[in-house]
Amino acid sequence: MPDIRIHRKHKLGLEQARKVAWQWAEEVEKKFDMECTIYEGDTSDTVAFTRAGVRGEMTVAADHFEIQAKLGLLLGAFAGQIESEVAKQLDAALARADAKAKK
Repeated sequence: MPDIRIHRKHKLGLEQARKVAWQWAEEVEKKFDMECTIYEGDTSDTVAFTRAGVRGEMTVAADHFEIQAKLGLLLGAFAGQIESEVAKQLDAALARADAKAKK
């Protein structure tokens, strides 16, 4: 069972969702020293991310994002705080995409 699970619905479509996911991946690579790999599919993409003590995936679909991550022993004690920060980063990226779409 993942230590972190975040689900966010959106109305961006797959192309815009991809842009949000790629931007999110760039931000977490810089901010959290993550290594991200993007796997593109026909109906959804997967962003795999990892670093010492963290391993997870973001599923990017036309109508939702799903993040699941497993934390190592040392980071597991901070699961709530980490989940909150990851959700905040994703929510900010979605808010920027929504604002851009409304222009």
